[in-house]
Amino acid sequence: MASPLSVSPSVADALASGTPIVALESTIIAHGLPRPGNLEAARHFEQVLVDAGVVPATIAVLDGELKAGLTPDELERIATEELPKLSLRDLPAVLARGGSGATTVAATSYIADHAGIRVFATGGLGGVHRGASETFDESADLKVLADVPITVVSAGVKSILDIGGTLERMESLGITVVGYRTDEFPSFWLRSSGHQLDWTVPDAAAVAAIMESREQLELCSALVVANPLAVEDQLDPAEHDAALEEALRRATEKQITGKDVTPFLLETIVELTAGKSVAVNLRIAENNIRVAAEIATAWSRL
Repeated sequence: MASPLSVSPSVADALASGTPIVALESTIIAHGLPRPGNLEAARHFEQVLVDAGVVPATIAVLDGELKAGLTPDELERIATEELPKLSLRDLPAVLARGGSGATTVAATSYIADHAGIRVFATGGLGGVHRGASETFDESADLKVLADVPITVVSAGVKSILDIGGTLERMESLGITVVGYRTDEFPSFWLRSSGHQLDWTVPDAAAVAAIMESREQLELCSALVVANPLAVEDQLDPAEHDAALEEALRRATEKQITGKDVTPFLLETIVELTAGKSVAVNLRIAENNIRVAAEIATAWSRL
């Protein structure tokens, strides 16, 4: 049977020549940012990599194909069409139907690894949800990162999650977490979650050295590079805390459960912060992409 993976010519050339590549997820474009600015943001994210001498590989599923690298028209489709959000479990069904969708961290990690791409930049990871001891609600991101040897640059996990529980699960699953110039795990909109990290790295070369050590050990789990925003770029902590508390209260009041919880909380926080959280989202994504570009470049030198 033919492989469902379609690698763009620019990504294929980069893989063959050893040129640095960074994978980007498509869910942030289709679901994480408001229209029509999401298309401009998607183009900007790719241009940041191009300007750094790195090949962008935005990941998605289009017309029954796993895409590693998109044409300009395909990128526009992701930003403008009504596409479902696809995690790893959804890929067989959408491929069988010849369908399309935007990929989450889990699906993006899998497809990027399948294509041979080693570095991936995202905004924030999924994790253990609040109340998971009763609901067993945990993002598929964690299971996939336990099985895929990719390096993921993220601003930690969103503060709507159980951050302490997420870090415990990552430890149990053998996912290595290092702080990029920090010894505290970030919580997406905020620079710090208050949770200390065991390992910190000073620069991209140090991350590449850890990647090399992991190859020697033949580890199959991911390396998470926790990359916080600068203090001046984060959401105001007092405004964040108030918005989060109110969003959680509304979710409880409306009896929002299951997969509807995360989008409800995020949309409510956008409303309560008058869109400030979206502006911070953009800064987070660009910050992670720039660090991922440095890591991919350092890795290509090895």
